[in-house]
Amino acid sequence: MADLSTALGIGAVVLLLSVVAVRLSVRLGLPSLLLYLGIGLLIGEAGFGIRFDNAELTQSLGIAALVLILAEGGLTTRWSNVKRSLGLGIALSTVAVLVSVAVTGAALHLLLGLDWRTALLWGAVLSSTDAAAVFSVLRGVGVSKRLVGALELESGLNDAPVFIAVVLLVAGDPVSWTTPLLVVYELAAGAAVGVIVGWLGAMALRRAALPATGLYPVATVAMCVLAYATGDILHASGLLATYVTGLVLGNSRLPHRSDTLSFAEGLGWLAQIGLFVLLGLFASPHRLVSALIPALVAGAVLLLLARPLSVLLSMTPFRIKWREQVFLSWSGLRGAVPIVLALIPLTNGVPGAQHLVDVVFVLVVVLTLVQGGTLPLIGRWLGLIKGSTDAQEIEVDSAPLDTLGAELLQVKVQAGSKLHGVYLSELRLPTGASISLIVRGEAGFTPTSTTRLQEDDQLLVVATETARDAAERRIRAVDRAGRFAKWKGESGTD
Repeated sequence: MADLSTALGIGAVVLLLSVVAVRLSVRLGLPSLLLYLGIGLLIGEAGFGIRFDNAELTQSLGIAALVLILAEGGLTTRWSNVKRSLGLGIALSTVAVLVSVAVTGAALHLLLGLDWRTALLWGAVLSSTDAAAVFSVLRGVGVSKRLVGALELESGLNDAPVFIAVVLLVAGDPVSWTTPLLVVYELAAGAAVGVIVGWLGAMALRRAALPATGLYPVATVAMCVLAYATGDILHASGLLATYVTGLVLGNSRLPHRSDTLSFAEGLGWLAQIGLFVLLGLFASPHRLVSALIPALVAGAVLLLLARPLSVLLSMTPFRIKWREQVFLSWSGLRGAVPIVLALIPLTNGVPGAQHLVDVVFVLVVVLTLVQGGTLPLIGRWLGLIKGSTDAQEIEVDSAPLDTLGAELLQVKVQAGSKLHGVYLSELRLPTGASISLIVRGEAGFTPTSTTRLQEDDQLLVVATETARDAAERRIRAVDRAGRFAKWKGESGTD
């Protein structure tokens, strides 16, 4: 019992420190995963002396955490925001992955002298972007919904093909004509499982009469985990099934949907914190020094050659502007996924696998600092993020009113927004949407048609489910182009 109390106490302290680290990371402008990894290193063998070197347990817990992270990502992704980016996301998660693996593998074969299979294994491990990093960083950057949607879909979808590639390379079996068919089957079957489980789950939840509100979020997340297990049993991609299930459920009319999304978000944070702290605890700092030079070489190849080339080739059919291609190239954020994938060859006894884990760990830290810390600056330099004199992306938080079929939208008029000075009558929200409250300073009041919006106003918009998207688009349009947004061709869709 004493050991249990100690373990629970340490776990609670680590969790509280990690929660505080989120606020600290926002102030410093750094992705929180670095602080989580640092906490893991601090309590590990080089810090407080807790030794943890169980690779198999780390891999199993890592995959379990990825399932929860992907479930949260799918549940919180609005289909209306990403449907225009579906082609881009699929291309980035398939064609771009193949190009990245090939280019990275060839470059590391030449530069580091790795044999071809090992070099391609390194390329496969490093080619996956991280859903947790993308979801936590990109949603607050302020670029167009099309780019954010493409990157979110890529991070949610590319884990599946990369996982398959790593398993195939670790197995060491010769590649035959059936290998591509196997990959296609696993991806197609995984997507199908996700759609079926998501559709059946949404239908079951709508018809269920559970005795407590808190059971609906639990059941929803359980559906996502069930999709992973079902896909794995059918030898399909369980990771893809999880994300697709979450996407279907998150965009269905679920009872107590706001409670479900809040629960999933909290569970996603818990999974991220636990995963990154665990990976930091598993790492051995004394080995990381020898991995620095290979990590820098691999990082340079990935950042300056493989990622840009993979984006260029996969985005060519979509006629993406060069500025957007540069941003997509710089936004290939790495996180825990490559480290978890690197554990697969380690647990299978592949020679040199421990060195690969160390290299990937160093590489993730370096790329997170370089990419995550500079992403807003790159976006502004490319003209994709509005500066201080322009309106930022409007922050919208929703809380569905299940019995009324309505939603609450919270909108803040940012500094420089062209919503400033617009009369409510000029806003012309669609039928089914209206502003019910304005908070200005410390006072709140019910607006009228002659009320004029001001900077820093906080608006409470009530909208029916069918009018929500149109209301959000109209607010964004006026935010960017003012009262004559429609005449200027601004629709607010991006």
